[in-house]
Amino acid sequence: MPEAAVRLPDPAVEARLARLDEVLAGLESAPGPAAREALESVRLLTEVYGEALARVVDVADERLGELLAEDELLGHLLVLHSVHPEPVERRAARAVEKLRPAVRERGGDLEWAGIEGQVARVRVSSGGGCGSGCGGGSADVTEVVRAAVLAAAPELTAVEPVAEERRAAPAFVPLDSIRRRPAAQEAR
Repeated sequence: MPEAAVRLPDPAVEARLARLDEVLAGLESAPGPAAREALESVRLLTEVYGEALARVVDVADERLGELLAEDELLGHLLVLHSVHPEPVERRAARAVEKLRPAVRERGGDLEWAGIEGQVARVRVSSGGGCGSGCGGGSADVTEVVRAAVLAAAPELTAVEPVAEERRAAPAFVPLDSIRRRPAAQEAR
């Protein structure tokens, strides 16, 4: 029986991706045909792996497609190769929903407002009397939301906050006025 493959923990994957960025940046700035051929090799290998990943997605059933998409690394690769099984809007909305509990803990809230063209729209509110210092409507939260949405759906060009809607307070009707019948009705 074959041994189980050793999996890299997420920090090790992130370290390798950072190193890959450094190596590719060095190759891009290096002169000569060897550097060009190395970059061409990386491009060709990436295309072949992308095709292999696309074929996996093509034969995967719906549940397997969901499992692939839920894995952070695989999800990014699916997006990179334009084979992610979920539509852009669903991926972006899910990214907002993942952030919502943390923003609520700080007294604010997030609400997905949809996509207009290539721009995601998110309602960012500070909550009742909280102000921007709680994290609900601060620039920091807006930037975190922007980064999360564009990571999940890089096909989008921007993420814009939507102004919080001002809603009129409901009219107050005393409970006693509903319970009492007018005197004219009681006399009948």
